[in-house]
Amino acid sequence: MTMAEASTLLTGRGLVESPRWHGDRLYFSDWTAGEVVAVDLAGRSEVVARVASLPLCTAWLPDDDRLLIVFSAEGRLLRREPDGSLVTHAELGAAGWNDIVADGRGNVYVNRVGFDPTAGQDVKPGAVHLAGPDGKVHEVADDIAFPNGMALTADNSTLIVADSYRHQLVAFDIDADGSLSRRRVWADLGEGTPDGICTDAENAVWYADVPNRRCVRVAEGGTVLDTVPLDRGAFACALGGPEGRTLFITAARWQGMTESEMVAPGSGQVLTVPVEVPGAGRP
Repeated sequence: MTMAEASTLLTGRGLVESPRWHGDRLYFSDWTAGEVVAVDLAGRSEVVARVASLPLCTAWLPDDDRLLIVFSAEGRLLRREPDGSLVTHAELGAAGWNDIVADGRGNVYVNRVGFDPTAGQDVKPGAVHLAGPDGKVHEVADDIAFPNGMALTADNSTLIVADSYRHQLVAFDIDADGSLSRRRVWADLGEGTPDGICTDAENAVWYADVPNRRCVRVAEGGTVLDTVPLDRGAFACALGGPEGRTLFITAARWQGMTESEMVAPGSGQVLTVPVEVPGAGRP
């Protein structure tokens, strides 16, 4: 099923990623500018944080107004306090950190790519790490060729990770201590290349796809339920809005991982598509 065309909420940005609905606004990252931006449904936007990091992904702590920001360049997880100040939430270690998601129990999952794709290095599998409520960070899953978007089911029982290079969504059970077990392929996507992902109330997953310039909704097992075609690469997606029935997509014209500018300048957009099934889980 192909859905209606996407509408443009915001344009003129760079490499836009990590959309997160919180309160009455969408928060997203502009990696090119090193900014975290909030935009309302009327298209009014403001910069809420500046961090010179690539990647630059975010997550909201549960039942809180504190935003977590992955400072990949320095291997730190930052926390934005209500007054706008940034403090260190956890020390992650060497650079290379990518996406992040926080569950409802204070566990924060951050994944790390095992090589530097911008330098043309050979592929080396990455991993998922857990930053617990105590601030300690340790690896909880390995052998993910290129770990990208992550999402949690609404009951905090399952973590789903996009493995872009293997064209799969990989799932793990979340144990009581936050560790991961029962690894399995949640969906084989064929030629689909998943980047950012989100879950909905029917336990389906939306994934953004850069090379195929689309957003796709799939059921467990990989059956395609809906497709939103785009004229540029889709980097990430999130469900939100007043009733959770708006699919937000961050998209830009992709130029290449090793290019000096990975996306065409000014081509970054935030798009919206109405959907029938509301969002559930995190992000």
